[in-house]
Amino acid sequence: MRIGVLGTGMVGQTIAGKLVALGHEVMMGSRSAANEQAREWVAASGSSASQGTFAEAAVFGELLFNCTAGAGSLDALRSAHSDDLAHKILIDVANPLDFSQGMPPSLLVVNTDSLGEQIQRAFPDAKVVKALNTINCAVMVDPARIPGEHDIFLAGDDDAAKQAVRDLLQSFGWAADRIIDLGDITAARATEMYLPLWLRLMGELQTGDFNIKVVR
Repeated sequence: MRIGVLGTGMVGQTIAGKLVALGHEVMMGSRSAANEQAREWVAASGSSASQGTFAEAAVFGELLFNCTAGAGSLDALRSAHSDDLAHKILIDVANPLDFSQGMPPSLLVVNTDSLGEQIQRAFPDAKVVKALNTINCAVMVDPARIPGEHDIFLAGDDDAAKQAVRDLLQSFGWAADRIIDLGDITAARATEMYLPLWLRLMGELQTGDFNIKVVR
């Protein structure tokens, strides 16, 4: 599959690297087609990796990942033509973190809205699925880093899109019965609002290698 990964940071590079390892063709998108981080990633990733602008990655991908910083996600996506996002699955991994007052960050949008919903409203013809935003990027693509069973969440309005994301998550190593569908895209509020607790836990545990398990 051709997949566009928007964002050149640690999350984008980790997900893009896993996708290449799984045999996908991946274009990493950024503000500039000459982005140095993307260039270095392409050089290290082989012939299935390429780079371009956000708009070029949106055209390239049959499926897209939003791995940009949440505060800039809408601007990054708006730099692409809406027709190039239409009818495509857009997996939103970003969190709307506000670092303007220092650490720990607060949330730019909360309670009655979410970044996932904002993206879906801005691109109504895209199939936005919120997923992977509650864990460290290394755990996203290698859940076995954490011993035992633990859970991942997804949310979105399109059931077929969510099934496709389930399949992709299973290719990352997630067990089918540990992927919990929280419902429509408004559930992104809940997973995004988990981030303040996640950040506190990371600070206390001094590692990002942790997750939660829902005990029934």
